[in-house]
Amino acid sequence: MNVRARQRFLLSHRPRLMPVVVRATLLRCTVLAAPLLLTGSFVGAQTPAPAPQAGPTTSAAPLPAPRPGDVASPEALIAALYETISGPPGQARDWDRLRALLAPGARMVPVLPRREGGFAAVQLSADDYIRRSGDMLVRFGFVERELARRTERFGNVVHAWSSYEGRFTAPGAPTAEAIRGINSIQLTSDGSRWYVLSIT
Repeated sequence: MNVRARQRFLLSHRPRLMPVVVRATLLRCTVLAAPLLLTGSFVGAQTPAPAPQAGPTTSAAPLPAPRPGDVASPEALIAALYETISGPPGQARDWDRLRALLAPGARMVPVLPRREGGFAAVQLSADDYIRRSGDMLVRFGFVERELARRTERFGNVVHAWSSYEGRFTAPGAPTAEAIRGINSIQLTSDGSRWYVLSIT
């Protein structure tokens, strides 16, 4: 399936699809995601989301406690992002683990094609992503792995370009082909742990 055909597929199935994560242009302008990956509505219908906060601050809803190993370094944090969305069909995901990786106000921002042409960024919270993608990931199974990473660091701020490959693993999934793309991930540390600030 070429790029144009994949874009037509995405637009015709947009009520069902979200890259993550994570995800990136979780589906790299074709099929977020995430880990970050699949979106449940057309970009033109989005309500503007609140701007991401500059860093970890006090939140009305306390974040779940992270696994210490997940937040010990940027490398561990990125690995945990991919792990949280991956699993076989029927296996519930540990969404509190995902929430614990993110700073309060963090955003997952897939960049998707508009029906009328061009592209638009869609700002999602962790809960938005879970509502739109969680059932599909469990129903069809999904495994996403990192292929390569380029990292830049200044003090306690890190930016990572993380290219990935994801696959649904059950029959009847939206696509049987490998989904490849790249995530732009910004991370920061408060001195005791690392947080994800944004994933595009």
